Amino acid sequence: MLTVTDEVRDALASGRPVVALESTIISHGMPYPQNVEMARTVEGIVRDGGAVPATIAVLHGRPTIGLSPDDLELLASDESVMKVSIRDLPYVVSRGLHGATTVASTMRLAALAGIGVFVTGGLGGVHRGAATSYDVSADLTELSTTSVAVVCAGVKSILDIGLTLEKLETLGVPVLGYRTDEFPSFFSRSSGFPAPLRVDSPAEVAALMAAKWDLGLAGGVVVANPIPAESEIPADEIGGIIDQALADMDALGIRGKDATPYLLGRIVEITSGASLTANIALVEANARLGAAIAVEHAAR
Repeated sequence: MLTVTDEVRDALASGRPVVALESTIISHGMPYPQNVEMARTVEGIVRDGGAVPATIAVLHGRPTIGLSPDDLELLASDESVMKVSIRDLPYVVSRGLHGATTVASTMRLAALAGIGVFVTGGLGGVHRGAATSYDVSADLTELSTTSVAVVCAGVKSILDIGLTLEKLETLGVPVLGYRTDEFPSFFSRSSGFPAPLRVDSPAEVAALMAAKWDLGLAGGVVVANPIPAESEIPADEIGGIIDQALADMDALGIRGKDATPYLLGRIVEITSGASLTANIALVEANARLGAAIAVEHAAR
């Protein structure tokens, strides 16, 4: 049921490096036109790194691996595009709708297409207050079953980072700090939590991927790449901003899959755009690292 562009199909068939990219960050993570500009830039970074970009979405009910410039524009500007996690895929496919894929659904579609490296901004995880709301992202359960390496800037700092790391440990997901001993927290390089494991080169990541999957250990790998130092918002500064955004969300009664898009948008408002600049910088840094990992992985 997949629609795969000729470029991506040819690259996979010949064993060349391919990097999957999600589309929720385009449709629900950033405002227009910065979202489409970011998407084009990130694809260019992946190409410059020697890999083929494969942005993933559902278009007219077809899971699509690799998008055209017009497709990116549609995702960036059409308000009817749904946010699609694993549970939503059958719905948008059966109804012929447009859908922007989350980390979880992008992982699943990337794996179906044969792509082993995926670049995103930040992972979903255990939400604050999950003890009563039970709000835990499907990204975590998908990481336990789908064999794709996910390059990210840690988990989104609006989440409960400690509980997310505990859940990933329970699920058996290797969490790698890239050139850092501290787990990054999206907008910030620090979180107060140690990185469970450390790697210092793309080759080390590729070797771990091969070892994990050659051992028959299904499931993903998290590569936590800290935001560039010059672009970060320090943890003590962003903490109060997140608390304000969370309070505003609670006052409005926003829950479920609408929570993260609201919070990210509200943080952009409170920071007068500084958080958007940081978000773009971290995604670009992840794309550079993801391309390098894909090149090493393909060489193996």
